[in-house]
Amino acid sequence: MTIHRRRSLRLKPSIVTMFVLLTVPVLAAIIALNYVSNDRIARLKGQELVERFRGEAMDSIRDIFDPIKSLVRAAAVIGNEQPDFYRDNRSIKYFYAILQHSPKIVSVYAGLNDGSFRQARRIDPQVPIFGQLPPPETRFAYRWIEPKEGAELIDHYQFRDAKGEVLGAIEGVTTYDPRRRMWYREATESGGLFITDPDAFAALGLIGFTVAEPFASDGAMQGAVAADLTLDGLSEYISEHRISPNALTYVLDQQGRVLAASDLSKTYSASKGKVELRHIVQLDNELPAIAYSAHPRNGGAALYGFHHGGHEYLASLTDLPDDFGKKWQLFIITPISDFTAAFDRNNQHLLALGLAATAIALTIIYFMAGAISAPLERLAAKVGRIQDLEPVLLPPVRSQVREISVLARAIDTLDAAVKSFAAFVPMGLVKDLLATDQKMELGGHSRFLTIFFSDLEGFSKLSEELPTQTLLLRVSRHLELVTRSVNREHGTIDKFIGDGVMAFWGAPSLLEDHAWRACVAALRIQRGMDVLNESWRSEETRPLRVRMGIHSDAVLVGNIGSLERMSYTVMGDGVNIAARLEGINKEFGTTICISHAVFKEAGERLCVRPIDEVAVKGRRGLIPIYELLGVYGAGEELEPSPQVLRLAGLTRLAHEAMVGGDRDLALERYRALLREFPDDPVAAALSKRLADS
Repeated sequence: MTIHRRRSLRLKPSIVTMFVLLTVPVLAAIIALNYVSNDRIARLKGQELVERFRGEAMDSIRDIFDPIKSLVRAAAVIGNEQPDFYRDNRSIKYFYAILQHSPKIVSVYAGLNDGSFRQARRIDPQVPIFGQLPPPETRFAYRWIEPKEGAELIDHYQFRDAKGEVLGAIEGVTTYDPRRRMWYREATESGGLFITDPDAFAALGLIGFTVAEPFASDGAMQGAVAADLTLDGLSEYISEHRISPNALTYVLDQQGRVLAASDLSKTYSASKGKVELRHIVQLDNELPAIAYSAHPRNGGAALYGFHHGGHEYLASLTDLPDDFGKKWQLFIITPISDFTAAFDRNNQHLLALGLAATAIALTIIYFMAGAISAPLERLAAKVGRIQDLEPVLLPPVRSQVREISVLARAIDTLDAAVKSFAAFVPMGLVKDLLATDQKMELGGHSRFLTIFFSDLEGFSKLSEELPTQTLLLRVSRHLELVTRSVNREHGTIDKFIGDGVMAFWGAPSLLEDHAWRACVAALRIQRGMDVLNESWRSEETRPLRVRMGIHSDAVLVGNIGSLERMSYTVMGDGVNIAARLEGINKEFGTTICISHAVFKEAGERLCVRPIDEVAVKGRRGLIPIYELLGVYGAGEELEPSPQVLRLAGLTRLAHEAMVGGDRDLALERYRALLREFPDDPVAAALSKRLADS
């Protein structure tokens, strides 16, 4: 017989052919060389511009404040030479002249040590003063306060237009005292010219700085003169002087709080006269925060670079000179692309030519890579599903590449073998073997686990009543419910013992809450059996009753048996106790019996009631046992009802009397419980025992 084999491609020649046809590296090298050269030039240009702008920006900031400082110093000299000059309104005309010097100045004033105050300030006609709007043409105002002993403090306003003509006046009672303001206190305490931190201007409703200097006569401090500059005014100034179209410039204080921003973003908030500056990392724009965080903290160069959002930036953080008078910082951020735009256009033209030249090669590589990578990706996904032991069947992978086709058949065989293996070995162990590549070896180790036993009540009698096939189907549905519940709570099925099940939690994978998960699984089994029994009752067949025992203990866990056949299981005294607890249910008519060790591990998340203290073979002392009634945190359907909580509370009272040795009180309480819950098997059993003893 002649076997016709389908001709297929070989993996190795396919890869070699792909790389032979690949001409992209040559063209990429040409483009990269041109790009690197252009990029180096652009970076040097950008760094040079940033360095130059940094010096110019510092000079610009000084240019804002130095004239104002000079004007304030001159006003202070007048106060030193003519102490009475600021005690009448002729000084306001002088302040008005200073106010005309620069639109950045919003207010000029003097405060005296007797509390008097005189000011020339700019006016917003839309902002009311003493509850009234100024005349519509108002642009400036003269303001003065002259304290008089025994009289209310009156604040006078005289409104003027842009030409200085008087438009009207208003006055009102005030509590304003210049001596309490920060500018007055700082200036008089420092004894020289002082620039305040940002503050709320009491009368202007604005936020800004104050340049102030005290004046004295005969060695005695008479008062202080000051001029105000708003934060917004400083921001507008640096906004008009940018290094590049997309550059950002910030003036920061020593703590990194924003004093001015070239993008005119809101950098402060004010409430009840208190100013809160936003830190550079708290602005709405995240770029300044990233740039500030990227600044070297080891005292490195002021100029540094960083990346954000696929773009590269230059940044500079520099302290203003010490003689400025405030420890402020100038923070500059500019994208490299602002300097590389022309070079980028040249690179784009070169790239277009390169793309045209490599289009054919890329097309060939694309189809060849697809012929190889697509089936390999499907095989990788299939191996992942096998490793996760997912039951979903994936379609077979076919490929023209011989090695991939052989690999696909091998993986299909592996899939069938692993699924068969997982049906007989605990799934958790299989997953560990697949994840760690460890070999199956004999041996074990001690670990604190939770062991679970379940059994069907009256199974022998049931097997005599039902046909074999019917019995097998009903037991299978029960075992399917147990398996599903155990797996859902990450437990390990050890073995099926006829109609019973042995399982444990905490191995092979560690579980911090293994006791609680075992209790949750038991309650899910109990609730699931209620549903199954309801359907069987509708079919007029006898329901099944399951009994479960749970115990936590240190046991030996591992592989036992021989090299030819081994089993992953647990051994130890704790296993016997769990099996004994399952049988104890028969004595008390309960469904789920747990030990004190389980209650100790997960008690705050369990709803239980004490049953008794029982002797277990191999243990000298008595073991307190409990009936599990519900759990918290696993779903509303598993939480105890108010009636169940009532039953648990009454049982605890009766049990406390029995443990305390007051058998008469215990009997009385168990009988009271039976009157409220006449079908309760625990109270019935213990009442009978107490009455017979």
